[in-house]
Amino acid sequence: MKLSKLSKEKRDQLILVVMLTVFITAGLGFGLIKRQYQNLAHLAARRLRAETELAQVQNAVKHAAQIAARLAESKKALASQEADIASGDMYSWVINTLRPFKAGYKVDVPQFGLFGAATDVTLLPAFPYKQATLPIAGTAHFHDLGKFIADLENQFPHFQVLNLNLDLNAGPASEDHETISFKMELVTLVKPNSS
Repeated sequence: MKLSKLSKEKRDQLILVVMLTVFITAGLGFGLIKRQYQNLAHLAARRLRAETELAQVQNAVKHAAQIAARLAESKKALASQEADIASGDMYSWVINTLRPFKAGYKVDVPQFGLFGAATDVTLLPAFPYKQATLPIAGTAHFHDLGKFIADLENQFPHFQVLNLNLDLNAGPASEDHETISFKMELVTLVKPNSS
């Protein structure tokens, strides 16, 4: 069948049908088929995420013994670090902790105040431990006091010295003018189950 043999009217109708067929096919391709390709791409991405999560879970299951061993080590390390944290009668605990420690320093600490109530830790939010404050006062040489405080905070990382006030001793004795009086607050962590 040749196009030249068709009448002009039939030829125009045929061209119109071909053009409509091309437009409808293109519309279906862009409207429906493109959306299906997008859905397939989305499903492929979800499948990839699910496979990645599955691989992570399988890896965790495969290494469960190692993870359990690391957990046990972490619990043991935490328990050893918690051994130095105040518990029970906090006043006697701090005094029993400080007396042997201060024996190696020329620091006289005759005054221990009253322990404040255990409160939430102010430095870190949602911290699982409480903190309590004990005011202490005494006398020492300046350098001995500095070494004492530095070694105290280094040896006991759960202690923190706050509000340190120093006054020069102006007594008539020759040694008194070389010493200072100090007042400070000793803040310590407290186990949450021992208040």
